[in-house]
Amino acid sequence: MTANTVRLTMSQALVRYLCNQFTEIEGERVPLFAGVFGIFGHGNVSCLSEALEQVQDQLPTWRGQNEQSMALAAIGFAKAKRRRQIMVAATSIGPGALNMVTAAGTAMANRLPVLLLAGDTFASRLPDPVLQQVEQFGDPTLTSNDAFKPVVRYWDRITLPEQILQSLPQAVATMLDPADCGPAFIGLAQDTQEIAFDYPEVFFEPRVWKIPRPRPDRDSVAAAAALLKTAKRPLIISGGGVRYSLAEDALADFAAKRGIPVVETIAGKGALTHEHPVHAGPIGIVGSTSANALAHDADVILAIGTRLQDFTTGSWTAFARDAKFIGVNAARFDAIKHRALPVVGDALEGLGDLDAALGDWQADAGLMKRAKTLFAEWNRLLDDHQAPTNDPVPSYAQVIGVMNKVAGPNDTLIGAAGGTPGEITKGWRVKNPNTFDCEFGFSCMGYEIAAGWGCALAQEGPGAAGGTPIVMLGDGTYMMMNSDIYSAALTGHKMVVVVCDNGGYAVINRLQQAKGVPGFNNLLADCRIRNRDNPLHVDFVKHAEAMGARAIKAESLADLENAMKTALEGDGVTVITIVSDAWKWVPGDADWDVGVPEVSNFEKVRAARAAQEKIREAQRVGV
Repeated sequence: MTANTVRLTMSQALVRYLCNQFTEIEGERVPLFAGVFGIFGHGNVSCLSEALEQVQDQLPTWRGQNEQSMALAAIGFAKAKRRRQIMVAATSIGPGALNMVTAAGTAMANRLPVLLLAGDTFASRLPDPVLQQVEQFGDPTLTSNDAFKPVVRYWDRITLPEQILQSLPQAVATMLDPADCGPAFIGLAQDTQEIAFDYPEVFFEPRVWKIPRPRPDRDSVAAAAALLKTAKRPLIISGGGVRYSLAEDALADFAAKRGIPVVETIAGKGALTHEHPVHAGPIGIVGSTSANALAHDADVILAIGTRLQDFTTGSWTAFARDAKFIGVNAARFDAIKHRALPVVGDALEGLGDLDAALGDWQADAGLMKRAKTLFAEWNRLLDDHQAPTNDPVPSYAQVIGVMNKVAGPNDTLIGAAGGTPGEITKGWRVKNPNTFDCEFGFSCMGYEIAAGWGCALAQEGPGAAGGTPIVMLGDGTYMMMNSDIYSAALTGHKMVVVVCDNGGYAVINRLQQAKGVPGFNNLLADCRIRNRDNPLHVDFVKHAEAMGARAIKAESLADLENAMKTALEGDGVTVITIVSDAWKWVPGDADWDVGVPEVSNFEKVRAARAAQEKIREAQRVGV
């Protein structure tokens, strides 16, 4: 080692670099990388784990049970931290690495940062083929890690130890860039991990990263202000970018000052409280009648921090053909969608600049009055669906009503797939900002419990709300990935998991039958099983108890309320299971474009095809 260098293995240098990256949350300097979720195998156990073991008090390593779920936990952490801190997910090679591809897609679709580190084959190729190597006969440079390329923002393979000097800063900058934010993947060749190199000491100097706030172009702001001033019925769509920009208060003030109602995307839900005076409900396919009515009549839509996914736009049937869009977004890719007038920049900065450019302009006072009337009607509809009845099996809406009633103002509701997203997006009434996480950018079954663990970790430290993660999911999703009940119980973190047992994949059964296909392979009753008269049902209580959780079976809504109170007052992991109705849903009034057979022997399918063609006639295409 010279005076200006330090000799370290590549793995040791990588870990030392991560330990010296910092950020600021509410004025306090904190580690940018809050920890590592890791599963060790022969591709990383002898080198990367050696480096991580030495810094476990500075960069804690949490043992995962499944590579996909630990990366999903990292995503849940990033969401809870609003992209201000990052977790690492580290795995060996081959199947362990490939297990993380789904999680990478989830982070990519949701624009969320996570650093994925996977072992790789030997850079020297001398021992090839190594254990768990997938060989491409015509290209020896390809490994299974190349599968990450379509689902990450940054991809690299380290075959020489000095390569991390350029790679790591680029990976961090990508994950913190609001325009390019997403997962970063770095493959670590097994033999390269062990090689020592004289690294410049300056590479390990502590660095405090600031998340950039790019200002929009002044001409685009002026054009947006001019267009908005022409609006008779403007509408604001608040997306996830508002939350990640910490622009909630600015949005609320802007909307109130200008008299424009705010509707929310799934990712944007929770920027405003349910009862905020400018809030008019969630928009789209799993949205409210109030928001969708306002969208249908809007002539200028100010879309802030949203990628305008089909569930937001009703597959582009939710708006008038002649409606104009203004896209305020840090990502140019999202800002220009559907010929929107792009205002490319940070949501907080963009709102401030647009507000200044509008002068004393306000929307007609009758617009906000109408929004309040529509939203009051929507709340009455929710009340009707969430009210207890004498029905033997409760609906999702009734379960959500009870959970929402008991939940504390800082408790975070988490959902992702199946029937849960539609019901919680419609029916969960947010009490405090940023206490709602519905992963529906990728709708990844299995996200929920893992994200609950990640969210629980995120409740520690500066900026944390301090509440309890409340995970809601169906029995089908529970069966797909539940091992992080054990993870959280093992590490001593607190969360509540509510399992709605409706006998299978109920919501996709709903879609299947709505499109004319007879119930098939979704509900347990429609699956190919030998003992149809007595199908096997999982005892979720026993299963959860076996993984270290306290488990309660609620036989009624009253039982559910008591179980929720017990869970929230206690410590550790509590799993509550309740049988729920597979056929009752809160109504929606937005269309969705899905493929329906052009020809079919089923009359109901032919009718569904005709209805689908009418939906497509209403779409905004190329306008």
